[in-house]
Amino acid sequence: MSEAQIQNYNEQIQALESQITGDMFADMEIRDKIHNLKMERDGVKPTDSSIDCVGCGS
Repeated sequence: MSEAQIQNYNEQIQALESQITGDMFADMEIRDKIHNLKMERDGVKPTDSSIDCVGCGS
């Protein structure tokens, strides 16, 4: 993955993190998106996988 792609993931993650309110239920969808972006950025799962994560069930 190129440095530009990593930077793009980091910018998306930062934008989502700025939307977190502190309310666990309201933030659940945002935190899930952040988790998925981090997994894609870090190469934890294939980006085109229909199964997001076998280990944690996301």
